[in-house]
This record gives sequence, C-alpha cells and structure tokens, in this order.
Amino acid sequence: MMRSRAHRPLALGLAAVLAVALAACGGDDDESAAGGGEQVLRVAPSVAPVSLDPHGEQSAEEGVQEIVQHLLDPLVRLEDGEFVPVLAESWENPDDLTWVFHLRDDVTFHDGTPLTAADVKASAERLIELNGPLAPLWAGVAAVEAADEHTVTIRTAQPLGTVISTVSLLFVGPADRIGAADFWRAPVGSGPFVFDEFLPDERVVMTANEDYWGGAPELDRLEFTYIPEISARLTALETGEVDLTTGVPPDQAPSIQDNEDIVFETSPSYTYYFMWFNSGREPFTDPRVRQAMWHAVDVETIVADLFGDAATVARGPIPQDVFGASEQQPYEYDPELARQLLAEAGYPDGFSTTLQWPRESGANIRSLAQTLMSHWAEVGITVEPLEKERAQWIDDLNALSWDLNLQTNSVGTGDADYTLGRLYTCEANRNGFCSEELDQLLLAAKSALDPEERATLYEQAATLIWEQAVGIFPMDLGNNVAYRDRVEGFEMPANGRARFHEVSVTGEAAEVY
Repeated sequence: MMRSRAHRPLALGLAAVLAVALAACGGDDDESAAGGGEQVLRVAPSVAPVSLDPHGEQSAEEGVQEIVQHLLDPLVRLEDGEFVPVLAESWENPDDLTWVFHLRDDVTFHDGTPLTAADVKASAERLIELNGPLAPLWAGVAAVEAADEHTVTIRTAQPLGTVISTVSLLFVGPADRIGAADFWRAPVGSGPFVFDEFLPDERVVMTANEDYWGGAPELDRLEFTYIPEISARLTALETGEVDLTTGVPPDQAPSIQDNEDIVFETSPSYTYYFMWFNSGREPFTDPRVRQAMWHAVDVETIVADLFGDAATVARGPIPQDVFGASEQQPYEYDPELARQLLAEAGYPDGFSTTLQWPRESGANIRSLAQTLMSHWAEVGITVEPLEKERAQWIDDLNALSWDLNLQTNSVGTGDADYTLGRLYTCEANRNGFCSEELDQLLLAAKSALDPEERATLYEQAATLIWEQAVGIFPMDLGNNVAYRDRVEGFEMPANGRARFHEVSVTGEAAEVY
C-alpha cells in the first residue's frame, strides 16, 4: 500500500461554490455534523448510485454492490482473499451436489422481522429469475431450499466449485416484499445501516442500525453523494464537503498529495482495464486483425506515461491477485508485425472502425482511448471515438451495437468464474466471441471442487482468451482512495467495495467559507 500526506492551501473560492451545490442536496446536514456531535461520513463514490436492487439488471454495477452491502447482508463476504461468515455462520459440502448453510439465529431485518432461510431462498430465486448480469453465476444450481428456519440447502445439477464465491454476492431481503415494484426504492435489509433517502444517480443516505447483529456502527449517518467531475470531487474533499472519495485517477493524485489533511492510498485491487473486440463483426472475426491491433500498441509506455505506479502491465485477462489468474506471454510492441498481420488478413491499407467508452469513467479512460487510437493510426487503422452517456453505453454494450469497447471491470468475488465464466461463454455472448473449447474449459473449471484443478483449467481458459486476442488487456489498476485524516479505521478491500461499518470520524467537519 502506498500512502502520502502533505500540505497546501485550499482553493476557497471554488470551495464556496461547491458548498452551495452540495448544500442543495444535503439540507442542514453540515450543521448537525459539525455542531451536533453526530458521526457523519460523507462519501463521494466514483460511480453513480443507479439502483439499490442487488438482483436485477444493474446488480453487477460496482456502485450498486458498494452501497447495497451496507443495507443488506450476504451469506458470506470476501475478506483478504478468504470467504468469511456473515449471515451463514457455517457451511458444509456433504456430497458433490449439495451445499448446506447454517444461518445465524439472531438476525432481524430493520423492521424487527426475523431473517430466515425462506428469505435466502426467495432472494436467490429472484436473482436467478430476473436473469440479470449475476444470474450466470448461478448456472448449474438446481434448487435452493429452506430446510428449516435457519438452514439453507443449495442443490446443484453438477458439481460446482463456485458456490461459496457466488453466495458472497447474494444480498438477502424479506421474502414477502422483495418482489414489490417499489420495495427497492426504499429497501429494508438486515445490514449495519438503515435506508433513509435515495435520489438515483445523485445521493444515498442511511443511518446506523443500532440493533445490528454484528454490533452497531461507529457512524450515526452515512451519505453517498455522486459528484461526476473528478476535479469537483477532489475540491469537495479538500474543503471538507466530503470525507472520502474512491477511484482517484493517478494523474489527479498530485493535486491532493500536498494537503496535510488528506491521506492518499493506493492498494492492490481486482480492477483492470480491457478493450473488447466485437468478434461477431468484420474485420474482427479474424484473429489476425485482433492480434495486429494488440501488437500495434506500446502497452509498457502507455502504462508508465498515463498511470505510473497506480497500474501494472496486465499479464492475463484478469488481475494476478484473483483466484485462477495466470501469467500469459506478453504481446510485444511490433508495428511492423501488426502491418504484416493486417495484410495477411486482407487489410494492407488498414480500415476504419469505432471505439466506445462510458463518459462517466472520466478523463483517464479518455486519455487511454486517445492514446490507443493514435497507435492504431500508425498502422493504418482509423478509429472514430464514441464517448457515450453511461445508460446508452450499457444498452449498446448489451446489444453488441459496437465495434470496439473500452472499460474497466472488477472481479467482485475474487474468483475467475466471476469474469471468465460469466462473460466469455457462447451463451453469454458479451463480445461476439464463441469457442466450444473455451466453453468446455470454463464449465469444467466451474464444476471442479478441487482448487488446484480449477486453477489449472482457468489457466488454460485464460491462455485461449489471450492468444485469440478476444480483447486487449493493457493493465491492472490499483485502488486509489483519498480521505480526510479525520476518518479512522478505513481499509479498501481488493474488490473495491468499500465498507464503512467499522469506520469512525474524529473532530468536526471542516468549515467552508
């Protein structure tokens, strides 16, 4: 982990402007935080809070998972690379097709209703039935049963070595209400915080659950306020309008590293950049074209120039700290070989295409896209940039209405199945690439119960994805977080889903003049 702290004067003029903007969202919270003795933590996440539904079409969004985990509990949680008990205090695998989870008997929802196995069953079945982006993780599950009030049995159609990682993203709500259309606008969960307010794409507010089975939070109030522009986010941090922000682009770090009141940390993560080819469209149906475009890119220089110590050159299609990751042979920067491969594929003079990415991802992805396009231009490939609003980008991404797609992703469970098994099968059809051999490898890896066997199979799958150049995987990212030094007890997990149950704040919030 890298940490830095120094000092520089605040930009008070801009701070005053931000104070007015945030006050419009926050009402009288500043007065209560500074003068009333409440412990209030204000977080400016890097991704907008688009939904509070952890089962539906936006369930894989990092912003959804980061916020929902404070309101609802999963069966288990990933901590330091290991799965630890949450709602399930223990579990066993009595045979190859059966997993039994024993629930805590002291958990209640925020309205006082006991949480039982029926709630787990209903939540799992809803996630599967909605067929959202997390549903493929449940492929192979034959049934979820409530054996008694505190015992859940998951039966599988074939052996599944991914059950524990899968249930780490099963957030449990009350069985009799989760199907209601308006429930997820104000969800009732069992987590350490209680819902208070939700303005989609803007703000989420929650208060401490004093009766939380895991112990009441240190904080009285937790607020997430989305500030789209990174410069405005960092100014809000410096002036004390927010206490913590995530996803700080490395090129922005110098602007806050001189402030003695701010801590900047970079830690290992499961997050990475990748660029997919739409392998169902010409000319990307030919692997030589895909390989040529990779050889045309000087990845080492791009990472060093744009990201510095905040990223490392990727050695596989998933970050190296993820279970099942393996180190692949790098694609050498070789423009001449790129031209040769293009000529062999029938494009001696290159071609024209388009590259899309989500605007909300900020200036860093824009710089990366522009750099990639300049490298491709040198071998005759002209690329039209398509920076899209996130909602439109998601629609086009899912409809395969694109040529090249650039984005980040985070392996939410820390397991290769979350990314490889969910995104690279023929059935998933997320990028137009379909390989029966890859499907067989991923199914075998998902089915294997022995971790070493699973890791070997994922290595073979990753090699196929890499050698076929299903995408370009330039770099693995660190978790870049900045927070005011009044924040105590904060640690960013590798999956990037920051938790605030055990975080506290000291002193008064900074005043803005």
